[in-house]
Amino acid sequence: MESSQQATERSLHDQMNILPKKRLMLVFSGLAIAQLISFIDQNGIGVTLPTIGRDLHAEDTIHWAGTSSLVANTTFQMLYGRLSDIFGLFRGFAGIGGGGVINLSTIIVSDIVTLEQRGYFQGIIGASIGLGNVIGPFLAAAFITHASWRAFFWAIAPLAAAAGGVSFRVLPSMPPTRRFKDNVKNIDCGGFILSSVGIISLLVPISGGGTYFPWASPVTICMLVFGPVLLALFVLWELKIAKLPMIPMQIFHNPDVCILLGQNFLFGGVYQAYLYYIPLYLQNSRGYSVLRSASVVAAMVSAQAAFSVLSGLYISHFQRWKEVLCTGFSLWTLGAGLVLFYKRDTSLGSIIGPLVILGIGVGCTFQPTVIALQAHVMQQRRAIIISNRNFFRCAGGAAGLAISAAVLRSALKGNLPVGYNHLATNAYAPPKVQDRDSKAVLDAYMAANRAVFCLQLPFIT
Repeated sequence: MESSQQATERSLHDQMNILPKKRLMLVFSGLAIAQLISFIDQNGIGVTLPTIGRDLHAEDTIHWAGTSSLVANTTFQMLYGRLSDIFGLFRGFAGIGGGGVINLSTIIVSDIVTLEQRGYFQGIIGASIGLGNVIGPFLAAAFITHASWRAFFWAIAPLAAAAGGVSFRVLPSMPPTRRFKDNVKNIDCGGFILSSVGIISLLVPISGGGTYFPWASPVTICMLVFGPVLLALFVLWELKIAKLPMIPMQIFHNPDVCILLGQNFLFGGVYQAYLYYIPLYLQNSRGYSVLRSASVVAAMVSAQAAFSVLSGLYISHFQRWKEVLCTGFSLWTLGAGLVLFYKRDTSLGSIIGPLVILGIGVGCTFQPTVIALQAHVMQQRRAIIISNRNFFRCAGGAAGLAISAAVLRSALKGNLPVGYNHLATNAYAPPKVQDRDSKAVLDAYMAANRAVFCLQLPFIT
């Protein structure tokens, strides 16, 4: 017998709208531009963190710039999928914030092309993501070098507004057939509140415990207790109360979906850690400038862009994705292992080589997992499976950054020479020490970065 949740799901208007080639190219241009701007903004911040922390005298808390952004991104991911199902026009303007742009763009792709074509077009979207990853660090580095880090964010604002205008103009939309008031009643507000507060309650103590407040403090204990309780209540809410749940628990009845979502959580954390901590290794342990560190990281994201397109072409041509994912994860594991050999005096070629391998692995896994998940769910749930995939990826990213920050500070504190323990709270600022102690301090920073890199290997294996 069909449950009330399934009945509500079936009552949603179908957004499927296969477009003719000319219109399809126009729409994809808008999507590509939106994704490009979003990832320029998202990944430009990685190379700017040391500079921002120093300018704001916030070296001990600047890591929250990345973690808090991903937390906010994560909490809205599931909601975007359902809002796009409920409000047809919502797909034109729901992408407020980078998370919405990324999520809605992927959902729109599933609406306007057939399943057989999605590999190719998701590859194009992946190339836009990779290009944004390349441009973002360079653009941020250029602004820091010749203007200021604030100018980078001021420059992004009009570009984002222009991309939003183009998207609103060219994106197709099928207006809902039900009244607005009835549609609003279907929004899962309770699930959104429980999941948001639960996630934040877990990530704050994980990131700040032992540094900003003791592990045994009432704040830490309360948040670590209430976080899991709230997430458990969220699961019960989605199962028993929500009229149109953000996460239909029936999707977890398929073991392949569970495995794929788990993989997205893990590689989301690993990917974000590399984007943030490889520039930190280059700037703090190696003394590279912001611009030079951006040029090194470009090796990884350029390979990601190229192989995102190539993997999409392969999937579209052969209608096979398993070998692409297996190849991607194998190469990613190999690259993660090679990164462990980084030292303070590692040659430039030996730094770039593992990054290229990492980029190839990322390109063969990011977008293909979307296609794999869509192949395992019914058509009515294609939007919700995409939003849940992005939720797990962003949740992994937020958790990965929080845990990596804790590992970095702990390892740095344990390796710093006597008299320099105060630097552990300023782990994101380039160390300023006397010449006679510089080697010992820089070695400590290198050991801390290696600890973060070691953390990533078991998660991606």
